[in-house]
Parts: sequence; structure tokens; C-alpha cells
Amino acid sequence: MSRSHSITEADERRLETYLRQRAGSGEAYIKSKFIADDLGLTPSQVGALLARLRDADGGPEVEKWSYTNATTWRVRADDRPRSS
Repeated sequence: MSRSHSITEADERRLETYLRQRAGSGEAYIKSKFIADDLGLTPSQVGALLARLRDADGGPEVEKWSYTNATTWRVRADDRPRSS
């Protein structure tokens, strides 16, 4: 996958699925650059997608947690899938 592609709804769904899997039924702390590597996106694209998810209703709870060489996000699972 090209790292220069535009962000799509499919990317958003892939990220949401990824975050739910990483957080399980609890929470996880994940750096943007590792999410980007795992999903074939850039850290900037991941940041933009996480901001969208943070503002969306019904998705996982996403909070910018810290910055040390890359932004770390706190992700807390929500068992309810987001409505489309």
C-alpha cells in the first residue's frame, strides 16, 4: 500500500478494528508510528484518523496521552460498534 494515499472510510474502519483488537476489553497505549507501520499509513494519517475517532460517537475512547519521540494514544475499548 502506498504511504501517500488519501485517507478513506476503509482506513478509518481498519484503524477502529485494529484499536479494538489491541485494547481488547480494557485499554492500550499505542504510539502513532507503530500503528502506522502496522496499517501501512503515515503517522500523520493515523493522527488525523484518531482525531476523527476521538470525536465520533460509539467508537473506542481515544485520548492523546503523551509525546516522546511519537504521539502515544490511550485507547479504551467500547464493546459497541459505531453506527455507519
